[in-house]
Amino acid sequence: MSPASDKTDESPKWMSFRSLLLSSMLLRVFLIVYGEWQDAHMEVRYTDVDYIVFSDAASLMASGESPYKRTTYRYSPLLALLLVPNSIFHRSWGKFLFSASDLLVGLFIRKILKQRKVSEKVCTVSVMVWLLNPFTFTIGTRGNCEPIVCAMILWIIISLMKGNLSQAAFWYGLVVHFRVYPIIYALPIILVLDSKLFRSGHKPPLEGWTDTSSTEKRTFDFSVGSLFSRERIMFGLISGAVFLACNAVSFYFYGHEFLHEALLYHLTRTDPRHNFSIYFYHIYLHYERQFSALEKLISFLPQFTVQLALVFCFSQDLVFCMFLQTVAFVAFNKVITAQYFVWFYCLLPLILPWSRMKLKWEGILCMVLWIGAQTHWLLWGYMLEFKGVNVFLQLWMASLVFLAANTFVLVKIIQRHRFSPLFGQYVSSDRKNVTKLD
Repeated sequence: MSPASDKTDESPKWMSFRSLLLSSMLLRVFLIVYGEWQDAHMEVRYTDVDYIVFSDAASLMASGESPYKRTTYRYSPLLALLLVPNSIFHRSWGKFLFSASDLLVGLFIRKILKQRKVSEKVCTVSVMVWLLNPFTFTIGTRGNCEPIVCAMILWIIISLMKGNLSQAAFWYGLVVHFRVYPIIYALPIILVLDSKLFRSGHKPPLEGWTDTSSTEKRTFDFSVGSLFSRERIMFGLISGAVFLACNAVSFYFYGHEFLHEALLYHLTRTDPRHNFSIYFYHIYLHYERQFSALEKLISFLPQFTVQLALVFCFSQDLVFCMFLQTVAFVAFNKVITAQYFVWFYCLLPLILPWSRMKLKWEGILCMVLWIGAQTHWLLWGYMLEFKGVNVFLQLWMASLVFLAANTFVLVKIIQRHRFSPLFGQYVSSDRKNVTKLD
């Protein structure tokens, strides 16, 4: 790239990453302070209900009791431990912690894109999609813990890009303990751990943003010998050991309460309250009779089928595969709340540079459809929640429309994506010599 083109690629000073990060930080501090005022003076609270649950659980832990004495606390004890300073310093400690993680996600997004040689301007715009997104900057300031999970997932990607498998495995085991859903990334991560790429002491070659070779799909060697390579076994053992160790310590202190509330509950969860999921209406109608374990688990079948299809089609393009998996996992889940959307929002900026979708008109169409379907659902939800009108059937139909919108947008994203494996092909010295002779 010539120096002239470098200059044209430079972002304006007001749009520099440092200015973006500083303004994002000030915005989040302002919202946290404003949230305290709104909670004290207005009927509708700014603080998320979940944050009150987290804080109560942390208060119980600080006093030496089990955090699971707080009804509806169904998270790792580690989360309550992180929020113990709420009872010591200030009740907004957790909001600052979550918002700091939110900013860290923006920093990690930039780091990943820069390592893949994305231009400064495109990189800054992609980071803006996260940092200046009204949904994401309110998540942390209202007291939702999801930014911590997002930061850990992006750090795992960075560790893999550096070839640091032990660090990636450690954080993967920890994040699955902290929040169960990242277990869906296990298979694609294992598949990309090719022994030819992750040689001891070597950083794996990365596919850059401008590499034309990335448009051709490559296949993995699925022979038994290569599938059970040293790298894959090491990643599985370390991540599994960390996950089991965290669970063992939690079980030692809190027993079956932890096992049921933090783990088993999420496998057999049946929530009769209205939510975006297409399953909620069936659960609501039959909630009085006990669902069998088979009935609870069979709802995972569509999720499982879609996950396998996405992994075997796109696992080489690891970040894109993780994004598709997350959107599909949320769309087909038994319970869907708005906070789940942040799970794939943190991965969206990482795939935008490889999208051929134009903002006008396809991009606008996808945004209008997705936001419109969500708004349509919220209107019926408002009628049910605040007006007391029996619109359960209409709300369920709105859930079907929302699922259709998610599916349409996902298909469009796949169609307009430029396939780009995260890791490049390893070329041996013998192969290079043959190429020179040719």
